[in-house]
Amino acid sequence: MEKYYVLEETLKDSKLENCLSGKNGYIAVMDHEAFSKRCEKLGFGIDIDFTSMDENSQVFLTKAEVNYDSLTGTFAIPNRENLFGDDFGFHFVLDEKGIVFVDTTGYVLGAVEQIKSSKKWKYPSIERFIFDFLENSTKGDLALLENLENEMDRMEENILCGVREDVVGKSTDIRGVLQVLRIHYEQLQDLCQELLENENHFFAEDNLRYFRNFLDRVNRLMDIVGSLREQSIQLRDLYNYKVEEKQNRLMTILTVIATIFMPITLMTGWYGMNFKYMPELEYRYAYIIFAGAALLISLTSILIMKIKKWL
Repeated sequence: MEKYYVLEETLKDSKLENCLSGKNGYIAVMDHEAFSKRCEKLGFGIDIDFTSMDENSQVFLTKAEVNYDSLTGTFAIPNRENLFGDDFGFHFVLDEKGIVFVDTTGYVLGAVEQIKSSKKWKYPSIERFIFDFLENSTKGDLALLENLENEMDRMEENILCGVREDVVGKSTDIRGVLQVLRIHYEQLQDLCQELLENENHFFAEDNLRYFRNFLDRVNRLMDIVGSLREQSIQLRDLYNYKVEEKQNRLMTILTVIATIFMPITLMTGWYGMNFKYMPELEYRYAYIIFAGAALLISLTSILIMKIKKWL
């Protein structure tokens, strides 16, 4: 599988020969086998270890490495449909003429076709394409983070109102999502720094502003993620506080009940002893006196606790 595009006002479908002669650069998307065949013709005298590109592999990182005549690297794009699943992993190689993606996941072709159908450039360049491609890797993240914030606000309101729900499980899932996004943004930051270095002078100095703009956007996303992580921790602490407060209230009630009935329990135990000579047991009003004393002691205990503000 291989697909070629030339950079004009929009991306245009093309052939390999036209790509190499284009003035604005080209984009190529191909699989491992096609890259191995076209590598020399494209002008890349490098070997890429495709053994790390197994679809089930977890070794992908978003990074770039500078070579003598090219810039190579890999992308690891989180699957927004399943952030806890495998990333979309693929290689890229670029020089001053264009960029080649070596991908078997289908992610790159979908992203490039989306750029082709939605972007029109006044000054087409490889730098502007990379900017749009990188921006696509964070597409929808701002809305996703906003939804997470709204969800945590809702959970906080429910906690304060005493509505029962699985706060611990949900907050753990949210922190997991934020962790995935944080790692993705950190790697994008490193990639942008490498592109801004422009060690091989593949990029025009004026066009480096695209990478700075994208880096600023990633930095803002990182700030939002950091803020939401703090909010998730505070949410967990609030939930634990409310649980402890409820338990303490329950223990207070049980303690009060035990304190009120402790004298009565003592009296019951006292008169439940099997002694032969307990003259008050023969007294006609003994039961009424005992019941009245028990009631008086209970009311006195409650009054004392009210005065002490234990109730």
